[in-house]
Amino acid sequence: MAEIKDEILVSKFLSGDNRAFEKLLNRHMKPVYNFLFRLTRNSPSAEDLAQETFFKAWKNLRRFDQDKNFRVWLFSIARYTAYDYLRKKKAVPFAFFEDDEGNSWIKNVPDDKDLPSEIVLKIDSAKQLGKKLKKIPGNYQIILLMRYKDDFSLQEIAKILRKPYNTIKSQHRRGLWSLRKVIEEKNNIPRKKLAGSRSQS
Repeated sequence: MAEIKDEILVSKFLSGDNRAFEKLLNRHMKPVYNFLFRLTRNSPSAEDLAQETFFKAWKNLRRFDQDKNFRVWLFSIARYTAYDYLRKKKAVPFAFFEDDEGNSWIKNVPDDKDLPSEIVLKIDSAKQLGKKLKKIPGNYQIILLMRYKDDFSLQEIAKILRKPYNTIKSQHRRGLWSLRKVIEEKNNIPRKKLAGSRSQS
């Protein structure tokens, strides 16, 4: 049986079916929690913020533009919620304050042909991917996990994180480059063996 689309569940909830929102919550709670944990690095805080995110979504769902992507809207709420929490703690991570143009990340970054997105698929398991990602800067971790684990497009990531598309694109490339270096150092793989098709955008 095919999974009911988010948009249909939203429509059902707005028509008075409260169970539809429960299904949305059950479907997206874990990904939203994981996203918030990446931002806060604190499990209890991520749990509290995830609950707050869904409360805000429930409260504001009638104002949601149903022509938009629900998942992008939900993760945007999570991002705002995390930002407010971290700002109050005066612990906003560097990723929130990077140059909007991303110029500092573009310098000395190799061409797309040297940064195949298939590099992520070369890692045997999600656990191994997680270990390797911990060795690269946190802002790159967030973008790569949103791209390859949460399956957001780079355009959607830009909307969620409220950054220009070109910034996200350059950081995505830089993240793949950093991840490839980690894999090469671990496995002593020659660079040319990891060269391949252009990275996805």
